[in-house]
Amino acid sequence: MTHAYMKVFVFLVSLFLNLTLVYSQSKTGTTIGQFLLIEPSARALGMGNASVTLHGDPSAGYFNPAAPAWAPRTAVQFSHGAWLVGISHQYATADIRMGKVDALSIHVTSLNSGDIAVRTVEQPLGTGEQYQVRDLAMSVGYSRKLSDRFSAGVNLKYVTERIWNSSLQAGALDFGVMYQLPFGAQLGASLSNFGTKGKFDGKDLRVRFDANPDKYGDNSSLPAALVTDAHQLPVLFRVGMDYPVQLGRKAKAVLAINAFHPSDNTESVSLGTEITLFDTFSLRGGYQHLFQQDHETGLTLGAGINYEIEQYRFRFDYGWADFGRLGSSQRFGFAFDF
Repeated sequence: MTHAYMKVFVFLVSLFLNLTLVYSQSKTGTTIGQFLLIEPSARALGMGNASVTLHGDPSAGYFNPAAPAWAPRTAVQFSHGAWLVGISHQYATADIRMGKVDALSIHVTSLNSGDIAVRTVEQPLGTGEQYQVRDLAMSVGYSRKLSDRFSAGVNLKYVTERIWNSSLQAGALDFGVMYQLPFGAQLGASLSNFGTKGKFDGKDLRVRFDANPDKYGDNSSLPAALVTDAHQLPVLFRVGMDYPVQLGRKAKAVLAINAFHPSDNTESVSLGTEITLFDTFSLRGGYQHLFQQDHETGLTLGAGINYEIEQYRFRFDYGWADFGRLGSSQRFGFAFDF
């Protein structure tokens, strides 16, 4: 039976990879919903976001919808990200146990640019107005352990983006599988944001139009609308492996490696590690997107602490990531299970 599930894992990985190749685009800047690629977990950020096999963390379902099935208890997590150039990124998730092998997960992601001055050609210093960029994604997921070593899961996702008075909507699915090898290592693969196209519409695209500017006496202010193109969401295929290492009676480590195949960028590899002392204190390090063309990401660091009070377990996490010429980003996370 274990060998059969290994075959299923290999088949699904091949299928996911083929879907990304068929459904892909070749250039950066050609997809909507880029905020979906901002990883929400402070713990994962510290490990270079090499997290397709992450478990024991409620945000694991973001990286791989099959992961919540491995969660031992119901858990809730909140995180705040101080993203680049003052952008705020918020994330909340819950893993809900539905028996010994089933789990339901809920994810909410929001991004807000803060106030931005409206500038025009005639008024390059600003019109006195302010606008915001606001993005929101909500998803519901289901995962199941099909054996003691194999799990699969799916997320159903709704995505909306708003720039001032114009917005778009799209729907997507995430798929994932996880397989635990006999010697303790775990394999994982996921396909994220496989869904519909979206295009902007709203009153900012309503204009006045002169159909014949060389003719006088006609209506030179006809109501009209600008039509935008529809674009795909950024489809991302992840595959990876982690390996636990016992360093002593009071210390253990996890080594992780992930490979990424995005629809709108070049392939890359991320590495990460986590060292935990006394089952309480964790130190993390990693490196993001090795071999990706023109990338600005690199070193990541993080730390965490978890403790138990009666039947509740609490965890605080911090993650930091270098973005080269763009500066750095930070993320703070709080989780508890019961």
